[in-house]
Amino acid sequence: MKTYFTSESVTRGHPDKICDQIADRILDEILIYDPDAHVACEVTCTTDQVHIFGEITTTARVDYEEIARQVIREIGYTEQGRGFDADTCKIYVNLHEQSPDIAKCVIRKQDELDMGAGDQGMMFGFACRDTECFMPLPIELAHALTKRLEQVRKTGDLPYLLPDGKAQVTVQYRNGIPARVAAIVLSCQHREEAKTETLRNDVLNRVIYPALPEELIDDDTQIFINPGGRFVIGGPAADSGLTGRKTIVDTYGGFSRFGGGALSGKDASKVDRSGAYMARYLAKNIVAAGLADKCEVQLSYAIGLTEPISVMVDTFGTGKVSDEELCNYIIHNIDLRPAVIIRKFGLNNPIFSKVSCYGHFGSNAINMPWERVDLAETLRRNLS
Repeated sequence: MKTYFTSESVTRGHPDKICDQIADRILDEILIYDPDAHVACEVTCTTDQVHIFGEITTTARVDYEEIARQVIREIGYTEQGRGFDADTCKIYVNLHEQSPDIAKCVIRKQDELDMGAGDQGMMFGFACRDTECFMPLPIELAHALTKRLEQVRKTGDLPYLLPDGKAQVTVQYRNGIPARVAAIVLSCQHREEAKTETLRNDVLNRVIYPALPEELIDDDTQIFINPGGRFVIGGPAADSGLTGRKTIVDTYGGFSRFGGGALSGKDASKVDRSGAYMARYLAKNIVAAGLADKCEVQLSYAIGLTEPISVMVDTFGTGKVSDEELCNYIIHNIDLRPAVIIRKFGLNNPIFSKVSCYGHFGSNAINMPWERVDLAETLRRNLS
């Protein structure tokens, strides 16, 4: 049976990703000085403007405006006169402290590990055997393209490229196994003088072919490069950006369900973040242990409560043991309290900027603690 699945990725210069990167850089800067800070930072951007707002309770003193300008500068928006640049854009900061009602719910009890969840919500983690990093192939290939697009821009290999861009990859599956790339769409912002045909030829040979496995591309693969033609005006000058609007890009490319809570800009007392990382860790270790070829884990929490109110495991019929057995093992043997997750993964350290673009899971996050498979042997020993 033939099926198809499509995922997308965006570059660091995409308006939504600019906002995610600013929010996570602010979080990291705060955590350097105050590991117990409560941060829920939101960012928007549009033509010549950035707005930083939300709830931050911290003893750290950081320069929010300078952090934002530095991120924008690193991304590559440094040229004046294009509608958005690090030195001249207006930056507005409107922050207040966390609601005392919420703070009271999450405050640590007598046992410091009995911190309550910072909100209600459900989080999904997923893993499969498509790739060595146990991620779906379409999203991994889409990230590979956008990373390569940024690389050739920053090295000057394609000097006419500008920071905004996005990629989309369609993978054809045969009986559930990736067989080939059926379609590629790549859109990249460029300078006025770049000719469309030159750009298409350069991107094909210097971005697409080097980034994707050649055995997956055949004569029938459809390739569309800047299908709309010119793409000169981009970034916040062309479209507004908002934190948390690329959650499918951040996670599994739509291949798995998603709970809806954004990841970037939040400290780990927010289970949107810590719960999503733990769910991925559990799903990945189940697959790495050989107990399933595909696995999805759902955790759900209620504000102020220390334990999840539900745990679900779905192996889509690929499990070597029952989903119920896997679920019961997790419930009785894995501590899923938010404070325990934070301690286990070191989530009060300034590590989040590393994953604010190109995915919080998989190859982009390969050295992050929630990507470890150190639970796999224990699962294999106890459940095989």
